[in-house]
Amino acid sequence: MKASHFAAAAAIALVGGVFAAQAAVAIPPNIAAAVASANRPDKDTARDAARKPGEVLAFARVKPGEQVLELVPGGGYFTRLLSGAVGASGHVTEAVPLIGGADMSKASNGVAADPHFTNVSEEPLSPDTLAKGAGLYDLIWTSQNYHDLHLTQLKLDVVGLDKQFYAALKPGGEFFIEDHAAKPGTGISTTDQMHRIDEDFLKKEVESVGFKLVRESNILRNPADDHSLKVFDPAIRGHTDQFLLVFKKPS
Repeated sequence: MKASHFAAAAAIALVGGVFAAQAAVAIPPNIAAAVASANRPDKDTARDAARKPGEVLAFARVKPGEQVLELVPGGGYFTRLLSGAVGASGHVTEAVPLIGGADMSKASNGVAADPHFTNVSEEPLSPDTLAKGAGLYDLIWTSQNYHDLHLTQLKLDVVGLDKQFYAALKPGGEFFIEDHAAKPGTGISTTDQMHRIDEDFLKKEVESVGFKLVRESNILRNPADDHSLKVFDPAIRGHTDQFLLVFKKPS
């Protein structure tokens, strides 16, 4: 084999090995138990094949005893999982928006009132909630909803909100974001129409307030999604190309 061919083959093998290593995520016992919980409704478990909750929570490194603030919890898919993963010594606070868009429900999802999830409480997503939680949280979590903060109809100061999220975390705390990818270079120009966000734009925005990007994952990537369809389109719904990012508040 020519040297150039050997080098190319080695490079391909190395890349393949990296992706294989990433695919083989070890699921800690607390997360495995949360995913397997009989208290999760069928409507949630039916989505597990697409949403890969074990791998996602393992990537986020959700630990027993953590204090978690979940932004825009929607129907509670991840709320129930986070509740199980942090256990009785931890707590999940759902921050429910006072105003919402098409995929940003203002209504309670009922998890905090469910006796199976006694470590969950519900608060409005408001400056007061964030202020009273200053320095309290180990983890802030948002899944498929960071882009909603940029919806024109909401008229939010997103950088200002990111500063409040930063303040709400303990030193060393982390901010987990899962979202639908937009075409690179589009920023937030298609967010209203597509409910997507440009990954690089999001990284720069979040880091602008002091966060440091520490981990990213391809677990939910879908190269077949060309980012041209709205996330609710039946042709792509549930299978969009999604990025996973973890930002840290420096100690």
